[in-house]
Amino acid sequence: MKRYSVIGNPIDHSLSPKLHNYWLMENNIDANYNKIKLEESEIKNFIQEIKKQKIIGCNVTVPFKKTVIPYLDKLSPESKETQSVNTIIFHNNLLVGHNTDIFGFQKAIQNTNYNFENKKILILGAGGVVPSIIFALNRMNVSKITISNRTKEKAVNLKNQFNNIDILEWGMAISYDVIINATSLGLKNESINLDYLNTSKNKLFYDVIYNPTETNFLKEGKKSGNQIENGKLMFIYQAFEAFKLWHGIEPTINKETLKLLDND
Repeated sequence: MKRYSVIGNPIDHSLSPKLHNYWLMENNIDANYNKIKLEESEIKNFIQEIKKQKIIGCNVTVPFKKTVIPYLDKLSPESKETQSVNTIIFHNNLLVGHNTDIFGFQKAIQNTNYNFENKKILILGAGGVVPSIIFALNRMNVSKITISNRTKEKAVNLKNQFNNIDILEWGMAISYDVIINATSLGLKNESINLDYLNTSKNKLFYDVIYNPTETNFLKEGKKSGNQIENGKLMFIYQAFEAFKLWHGIEPTINKETLKLLDND
């Protein structure tokens, strides 16, 4: 039986095994997908397991999307530009890093029916998936992207990578149309106590977190009369692309797929 994994730290919240194992069963593929919590010091050896094909491929979540890059032989153009890898495959004797988060975010946004063109975007956070979100937003012709992060240095590093973004001190107010929570605040029901959450109506509050379904950040947005969306569809669509890379099959996304993740 072939082995696939998702690595990260923390990793308990991940529903990737539930989704991938469902698709594996649905497509009669003799394989298993599990989640593995790793320390940074264990990454190199784990990647070597993929090269030896003891593990066929893996997904990468926080905080290792950049950490894995030095141990890979090749990056897809999107991974190279964002310096972010969330899917690793072994192809033509090379370890290749891909970024399917970009596709996942774009498809999820299309499903919100919220027009991002010429909109002002505020992103909370500067790690993990944020480079992928910025890359996707630039394709959507937004008017302005502002980053606010608790550790300013990480936001500055992002500005060096994408020079068209602005940096906002954590906790300061700003005018925006869309606010995206790309921090881990909410995984354990934490609140984001920021004044600019008390905003006018008709904004979009988007949280990349999908488990829990409704974080305190989204509850605040709903309370203010705004549209809210969690990261479930982004999660499903990035997994869809990873599955296609590994197996050459486009898995089904339907009501059953969505329900699969509703019970957690």
